[in-house]
Amino acid sequence: MSRYILPVSVFGTVAGCAVLIKNHVTGGRCPSKATIKGKTVVITGANTGIGKETARELATRGGRIIMGCRDMEKCETAAKEIRGTTLNPHVYACHLDLASMKSIREFAERINQEEKRVDVLINNAGVMRCPGWKTEDGFDMQFGVNHLGHFLLTNLLLEKLKESAPSRVINLASLAHIVGKIDFEDLNWERKKFDTKQAYCQSKLANVLFTRELARRLKGGSASCCL
Repeated sequence: MSRYILPVSVFGTVAGCAVLIKNHVTGGRCPSKATIKGKTVVITGANTGIGKETARELATRGGRIIMGCRDMEKCETAAKEIRGTTLNPHVYACHLDLASMKSIREFAERINQEEKRVDVLINNAGVMRCPGWKTEDGFDMQFGVNHLGHFLLTNLLLEKLKESAPSRVINLASLAHIVGKIDFEDLNWERKKFDTKQAYCQSKLANVLFTRELARRLKGGSASCCL
């Protein structure tokens, strides 16, 4: 029996450290029980993963949820599921392709015209480690979707967000930004050999820099921006 004590102790220590590190990095579970009835939340990439669970949680709290997704079939399915599990009928699927400036402008125009307010914009959608694809407008896919698309969307909805104050913009980033470098001379990898990992890290660093600058510009105002 004693021969198992050391391996079990090591495993327990490693598992415990992993949990502590995870909680430190993620901030742990949100303890707030606040409701957001009467608030409108726009979430990009909300048909799967973190975006979907965020939409579900905020729908549970009573918010009006607008899910902006590229694949409408999956988005409609996710919205229907969330409406059913939360019993919140105000969960809507809307088409938004962040790889298309035209689609982003159409989505923003629809929100600005049809929604009375936007209290929270959650820029969640993203692509990772894809090949050297280009967006509809010729940008590197990861930089275009992860940063430029959200940059444009945020600015197109900014006045609506200000009108709905106090409001908030939340940008999802990644620890990958730590090793990211912005190559202002070749953002789209047209001069150097394409590196999918570095392209992703560059896009995540751009998210962080954009968030910090937007927070600085909004400082003291009624709208705020955070990671």
